[in-house]
Amino acid sequence: MAGPLNGLTIIEMAGLGPGPFAAMMLADHGAQVIRVERSGMIGVPNDPLLRSRRSIALDLRREECREVVRKLAATADGLIEGYRPGVMERLGLGPQALLEANPALVYGRVTGWGQQGPLAQEAGHDINYLALTGLLDAIGEKDRPPVPPLNLVADYAGGGMMLAFAMVAALLGVERGAAGQVIDASMSDGAALTGALIYGLRAAGLWNDERGSNLLDGGEPLYGCYQCADFKFLALGAIEPQFRQALLDGLKLAEGASREEVAAAIAARTRDAWVEAFAASDACVAPVLTISEAPLHPHNVARATFIEVGGVIQPAPAPRYSATPTDPPSPPRRKGEDGAAILAEIGYGAGDIDDLLESAR
Repeated sequence: MAGPLNGLTIIEMAGLGPGPFAAMMLADHGAQVIRVERSGMIGVPNDPLLRSRRSIALDLRREECREVVRKLAATADGLIEGYRPGVMERLGLGPQALLEANPALVYGRVTGWGQQGPLAQEAGHDINYLALTGLLDAIGEKDRPPVPPLNLVADYAGGGMMLAFAMVAALLGVERGAAGQVIDASMSDGAALTGALIYGLRAAGLWNDERGSNLLDGGEPLYGCYQCADFKFLALGAIEPQFRQALLDGLKLAEGASREEVAAAIAARTRDAWVEAFAASDACVAPVLTISEAPLHPHNVARATFIEVGGVIQPAPAPRYSATPTDPPSPPRRKGEDGAAILAEIGYGAGDIDDLLESAR
């Protein structure tokens, strides 16, 4: 693999959501990631989150299979796991055991509530983790229930992306002479961190707890989404004075226009007619594209923001590098497809390989 992480090996204990997202990011940027599959997991065919890594299926109920993970971790740079606290320890694969064998190992753990705390052992999903940050309450319309922002904030921004960043930070420390360490990535902690600006605005008296009454939550008429004549939507983001004026001029409205006045003006034309009207303007206007439309937008096409991998249109790796460009992603491997090759590389013979892999089928 090309990319700035070329030469690093990461073991990924198969899971859902943030763990695979972090592993995808590391693989996208050049790391060799070996995914240790387990039985009974739900999956998405050709899941983009599983691209660009090798796969081995092991039955971790067997000590012989757990020993394979120990051998893999003994020479790896990092390991990612997203089980509930204590599961890896009960398997004999916790950080104390693996770091003893490989003191330079970076052991990344991602959970909803973190490794410690009153909720550490409780089940949950993105919406639950986000709920405790105060941020979910701020998303949605005034006098309506909060709206979940898909599962993007806690699972991926607060969990997977934070874990990937922490893994690279700790791996950089190892390269500079530090010992390996354990990363405790909590999706709730990470989601809270994404709201740093909102907490700062609130402390400064520039944000209140009434949903839909602030600058960025729909309270400002020139910052929000409006329906057009064709029932498609237009996104307005005019905050600074010069951008506000450009938008108001284009809408033929005066400063201080109400949300109702803005809505009436935008409802008079189709979405694409407004996009054309504001072309080359600093009015901060954009079409709200559907998931089907987004890969076809000229800007996304020019930047190759979306690519096709294994017949699936999906987001391309980001960001871009000037000196160490990354390879295009490869399609997800079949579950366990690389098992025999991986076992042979760490010294197993043909008979042992057949036995280890048969138990996981």
